[in-house]
Amino acid sequence: MQTPEARYDDLIDRVEEFYEQGFYQEALAVLDEVDDSLLPWRAELTHTRACLLAVLGRPSEALAALQSAAAAGSWWVDALLTDDDDLAGLQELPGFTELLDSSRRLRTDTPPAAPILQLPDGAVQGVVVALHGAGQRATHAARDWASVPALGYALLSVESSQLMSPMYRTWPSPEQARADVASALASLPADLQSLPLVAAGFSAGGRVALDWALTGQPRPVAGVVVLAPALRQLPDAARGPLEPAVVLMGTDDDLREAVEGDRLSPFGITVEWLPGVGHEFPADFADRLAHVFRK
Repeated sequence: MQTPEARYDDLIDRVEEFYEQGFYQEALAVLDEVDDSLLPWRAELTHTRACLLAVLGRPSEALAALQSAAAAGSWWVDALLTDDDDLAGLQELPGFTELLDSSRRLRTDTPPAAPILQLPDGAVQGVVVALHGAGQRATHAARDWASVPALGYALLSVESSQLMSPMYRTWPSPEQARADVASALASLPADLQSLPLVAAGFSAGGRVALDWALTGQPRPVAGVVVLAPALRQLPDAARGPLEPAVVLMGTDDDLREAVEGDRLSPFGITVEWLPGVGHEFPADFADRLAHVFRK
């Protein structure tokens, strides 16, 4: 039987698939399948519902949905309500300003889960530090990078402390991301502290991992392997040579433009293209990781 978190993930995947195809009414129908087991994700599900209602030309209903969730304790950081193009039509409606004020009052920052450490059966060559994507948690990173220990590396999966809504964690602040990584590294057992580190991550976590590897902050790493990084600004220069130094990117990923051309080659980063893959983990990810680490 699926856990509530797995059910939520599957439901959101279905909604996003319909959304990307422009089937907004069908996506809205998927949200009607929500039951009480998904109440912890009320804020996130309501935000998604509001976006769908808004793009369907029903902004008043979208605002009412958010107001109802807020009355039950939901909150969202300002950017989710003011910077989302889907919700632009709500900002002039009566009650929107009050929704922002209510959301600010209700905000509660719960601490992240402890890092998850997975060890290989034999000798440990190094530590791969995996950072989850936006909206995910350390459990997702532990699942998605689970083949790492079989390659002889310890896997440390780290959860962001930065919340955009009660259950939506991501990495908007580089400074706080470095603090989160530093805290996770401090939790490593003494016998792993001196081993080489490899920064790893997916999407927003991939951006943070790449920034970490290039700047050497909070601690220098030996290598970097990221999937579908949501890149923004890059450092002026890399701290030093990295090995491995690989970005995996799907040819069908909407973020592919961020790594196209020669943007990463000056840092010694190789981009390996995944044919037909979107913004997701490919089915053969374990095999691709084995290839990267055994070059």
